[in-house]
Order: sequence, then C-alpha cells, then structure tokens
Amino acid sequence: MMDQWLLCRHRRPGAALRLYCFPHSGGSAGEFLRWADDLPDVEVWGVQLPGRGTRLDEEPPTRLDALVEAVVAEVAFEGPFAFFGHSLGSLVAYEVAAALGDRGPVHLLVSAHEAPHLHRGDPTAHRLDEAGLLAAVEQRYGPLPAEVRDDPEWREVVLGPLRADLEMVAGYRFPGHEPLSCAITALGGLDDTVAAADLSAWDRHTTGPFARRVFAGGHFYFREQHHDVLRSLAADLARPVR
Repeated sequence: MMDQWLLCRHRRPGAALRLYCFPHSGGSAGEFLRWADDLPDVEVWGVQLPGRGTRLDEEPPTRLDALVEAVVAEVAFEGPFAFFGHSLGSLVAYEVAAALGDRGPVHLLVSAHEAPHLHRGDPTAHRLDEAGLLAAVEQRYGPLPAEVRDDPEWREVVLGPLRADLEMVAGYRFPGHEPLSCAITALGGLDDTVAAADLSAWDRHTTGPFARRVFAGGHFYFREQHHDVLRSLAADLARPVR
C-alpha cells in the first residue's frame, strides 16, 4: 500500500535526512521530485494523494481528517525525516505530524499557508461551476496552461481533484493540538495573499525552533525563485533542530 503514496526520483541510501513533500490543492507529488537535483544531501520524496498523477483512477478525498488517517495508517515514514507542505499541503503535513506524535518529523516546513488556528477556507469555492472555478483559480494562482483551458478532458483531470481539495480546505477546523516539539520553518512569497504575520503565527505551534523565510514572488514563489528557495531549504535542513 505504501508504494502508491510515495514517489522518489533519486534514492540516496546514505542521505542524512529524508524530505517528504505534500502538494498544494490540485497538485501532485511530481512538483517536488526535481528538487533532488538541488538537495544532494537529502532524499526527496513526494507524497502522492489519491485522484491525481499515478493515482488518477482513485477518488480524491474531501475530508482532511480521513486523508490524514489514511496517510498515518498506510505510510511508514523512515527517518530521520522532515516534512514540506505547500498551501493545502501545509495543513496536511501539519496534521500528519501531529498525528504521528513522537514518531513525527524532526522539521516541519510549511509554505504559503497561514497558521492552522487562523485557517480561513472558502466555504463556496468547491461548489462553483466549471467556468466559475476556472476563473477563481486563475484569479488566485494566475493563468492556466492553454491545454487545460481548451481541452475538456484535461479540465476534468485538473479540476476534479482541485474541487475535492477545496472542499477539504472548506471543511477544516483547527482541532486545538498541543504544540509540536519539532522545528517549524514557515515560508512564503512577498506578493502572495498570505500575510507575513500569518506565517509568523506558526511559531505558536512548536516548542522547538521557529523561523520565517519570505521570498520574492507570489503563491508559487518557489517556481519563480527556484534556486534561492532550494538553497535556503538546504541550509535549513542541514541545521541541528533538536
């Protein structure tokens, strides 16, 4: 069962750390696999959620608690390891870390999402019709590729899991977990709608070290500033955290 959840492009048995990456709404594990080229001392894994990529034939989850329960039950995270989550992936990574407790990551890196106690999910986005959802996505994240906009089959592939993810976001309520003990680093883009103060608020969710990193760019700042972001990640992952 575990194989369907995890993808890795470069196995590094001698790596000091594994980095498990959780994708954004509508995203897939493939987004992160090329990061291995810039993180030579880390074994990078992408967490593949149902309903996308290699799991396209599966039903995408619509409840975050059910997704977290499945991940914890079916994935054996081998360590020492860290989590990186982008946008929705930040919430998933955080909730998985909380569920794992003492078996959790040594470092949680959260990206482009406010701290969980400040979560503000749009309660209506997942109910929009196709045209409305496309418009909302482009307003938030920028223009979609022409092949997605113009091809009904591609639109179904992209919008199906995205709609499910937005429903998952809308239904999330912070459960009131005790702070984690691992380090937390919160990352974001200077031009993103997530305020710097909302990134800084992640500090209340750990008793360990906390840092905030802000880069030039928008919601997908790590695509725009790829090498700067990966250089910063490499430095953060190399630091002692406990």
